[in-house]
Amino acid sequence: MFQWERRKNRDINVNDFIDTDDTKIKWTRSLKSKFKTGTLAEFSDENVRTSLYRPFTKSHLYFHRMMNECVYVFPSIFPASDTEAENRAICVSSPRADTSFHTLMVNAIPDFHFTGDSQCFPFYTYNEDATNRQENITDWALAAFRAHYGDDTIAKWNIFHYTYGVLHQPDYREKYQANLKRDLPHIPFAEDFWGFAKAGAALADLHVNYESCPKSDELEERETVGMQVDWRVEKMKLSKDKTQLKYNDFLTLDGIPAEVYDYRLGPRSAVEWVVDQYRVKVDRRSGIKNNPNREAEPRYIVDLIGRIVYVSLKTVEIVKNLPAL
Repeated sequence: MFQWERRKNRDINVNDFIDTDDTKIKWTRSLKSKFKTGTLAEFSDENVRTSLYRPFTKSHLYFHRMMNECVYVFPSIFPASDTEAENRAICVSSPRADTSFHTLMVNAIPDFHFTGDSQCFPFYTYNEDATNRQENITDWALAAFRAHYGDDTIAKWNIFHYTYGVLHQPDYREKYQANLKRDLPHIPFAEDFWGFAKAGAALADLHVNYESCPKSDELEERETVGMQVDWRVEKMKLSKDKTQLKYNDFLTLDGIPAEVYDYRLGPRSAVEWVVDQYRVKVDRRSGIKNNPNREAEPRYIVDLIGRIVYVSLKTVEIVKNLPAL
């Protein structure tokens, strides 16, 4: 930065001046602009956030406009880590002709390509300093729901959960399949409001709190005799019939029910997302090694598999029992 400001050749292009070694930094258009204007970056622990990189796959994120090329409206949805405890957002797949509609509720910043391109609808929005919390469901919408159902006990959180329930209804997805490929979802007034609201709330708690869900008792952990106990993963692999998961050389998980794969988020089931993402890999561009194993929680990943199997089975069960539209 200081060398740039003291440069003798004022006509030099910034691209010819900076170090473009990808193992040190990834230069983006906006970061180059900040560099040219002499804007300094300052590290803050408060900007280190939990993010959902892919479904049920958390990652660390340094969340700051200067260091992120595009933050979109997320500084108004999850402006600070404290807001993750109170706010939730319904993520839906962006309208595309080549993908099936899917949705997932989150309480942390999701990657833009969460399951493909995604759009998020939060319950709350804020100023970027986390003040001025506003409900995203308007008073007009609340009045419309209460008037339609003749029920003044309906609250905005009920409408939010109702929406999440409706978005999971198979008949809804089938009936509006063509519309959902070119437009964002429209929410109808279904006959059984409370049936959808209660189911949507149950789905929301499952999907947001997946790390604290019970582990499925369907799985059998088969350890390799004579091998040392080892909970680390390098790369997990499902069997051809997908009933077994080779966790590592020490451990195989057996008895995965076929129904687990009925809960899909875009191109993969929830379990397949976890299997795909939780592996050791090295980024070819930067050389950064991504190791999902946790020294402080050695069983985190194997337990996560059990929890996602449980979440998947419960989701399928709730969806099967959703009311008619």
